[in-house]
Amino acid sequence: MEYYPKIGLEIHVELKTNSKMFCSCKNDPDERHPNVNICPVCLGHPGTLPVINEEAVKKVIKVGLALNCQISTYSFFERKNYFYPDLPKGYQISQYKTPLCKNGFLEIDGKKIRIQRIHLEEDTGRLIHEKDCSLVDFNRAGIPLMELVTEPDIESPKEARKFAEELQLILRYLNVSDADMEKGQMRIEANVSLSTKKEKLGTKVEIKNLNSFKAVEKSLEYEIERQKEILRLRKKITQQTRGWDPAREITFLQREKEYAKDYRYFPEPDLPPLEISEEMIEKIKAEIPELPQKRRERLKREYNLDEKSVEIFVRNKEFGHYFEEVVSEFELRLEPERLQGLINLAKNYLISDLLGILKSASVEGEDFLITPENFAKFITLIYDGKISSKIAKMVLEEMFKTGKSPSEIIEEKNLFLIVNEKEIEKVIEEVLKENQKAVEDFKKGKETAFQFLVGQVMRKTRQRGNPSLINKILKEKLGI
Repeated sequence: MEYYPKIGLEIHVELKTNSKMFCSCKNDPDERHPNVNICPVCLGHPGTLPVINEEAVKKVIKVGLALNCQISTYSFFERKNYFYPDLPKGYQISQYKTPLCKNGFLEIDGKKIRIQRIHLEEDTGRLIHEKDCSLVDFNRAGIPLMELVTEPDIESPKEARKFAEELQLILRYLNVSDADMEKGQMRIEANVSLSTKKEKLGTKVEIKNLNSFKAVEKSLEYEIERQKEILRLRKKITQQTRGWDPAREITFLQREKEYAKDYRYFPEPDLPPLEISEEMIEKIKAEIPELPQKRRERLKREYNLDEKSVEIFVRNKEFGHYFEEVVSEFELRLEPERLQGLINLAKNYLISDLLGILKSASVEGEDFLITPENFAKFITLIYDGKISSKIAKMVLEEMFKTGKSPSEIIEEKNLFLIVNEKEIEKVIEEVLKENQKAVEDFKKGKETAFQFLVGQVMRKTRQRGNPSLINKILKEKLGI
């Protein structure tokens, strides 16, 4: 019997604000010293009053608009009641009945995955488990936390991973969060159920605290197979919460699943309702930059790039911006063939050579010295045959180290290509004289011998010989 998986995601994202959600404590979850960014408000001491962080509200609305959501003009916060050592108040200020954003979607590979809601709440503290005790650090408690909940529209682990990766990219483009999963800034929970009918939902199982895209995909793959096996044995799936063991690559039972009624939600009495004006919504909408999918379409259309290159420039936003700055330095009124040739060459050298030199550094860092203008000049020199590909690598490394222009480096080190036929011919004659065996091998039909001879000429000219000229004269000398 065939079983169809239905997957929904719940994604928590720490927002990038100066202060916490309901107090003026510093928003710094990476603070090494425990319990320094805390105050009576975020610790829930009696008599304290929370104040709403306006910037956090605006950031959630911005995400909602980017994800095609309806924005609630009226909303309020509620208390979500449960007891756990990392929850200082004994409740979490959250939203249940009136989320800030609802009924949106994100398109993945042409398919719209519906977003049920995006709401705002406060984060919990962090537990550190020692050998004989558990310690709690409240620095993270009260940090603005956005929660996004999808409808169960996702049909495979791979699709779930793609959704999460695209969402992370959008959050970074919007500059609302760094969404670094390794640092816990983006945390994913997956709900999965199986059914024998595509349109029907089975019993839902939740997988908690997935901290990498690989974990999202692998945990869902395992859980789908686990549930299939239970159903094949004609047993029932029970609604429960499971954890993920990345070492053994299995899910494990944590607890039976809670329901919304178990949290005893009620309106937060210490906070006023939120009224969002249409004017505010329009102002936030105007701040939304070009988003990843639009950028993919534009890069492909404007520069005729292949999909792999487009994805590199989209995923590394600053690198893509640098590419466009380089292209803008070319004379755009050039004949189309030359312009496209320069664009393709720039793309290739950026992705293969410059990325290799950069390693993990940024093209926007203070230490990056190659201006877009100099990079464009460098590409033009290669395209016009003024320097060879091997010389180009040397020049680029020197540009990276010093920030000098390519012409300056070539002049200083005398790296221009030798285009004088007599000079090239003289070197070729020397090479043929010194490599009689290779000449004989070539005459016997060994094609590799020709490339060997070309290499010897290039070595003697210190990579400055014009490759097309070397090939032409060498062929003449060998009687081809």
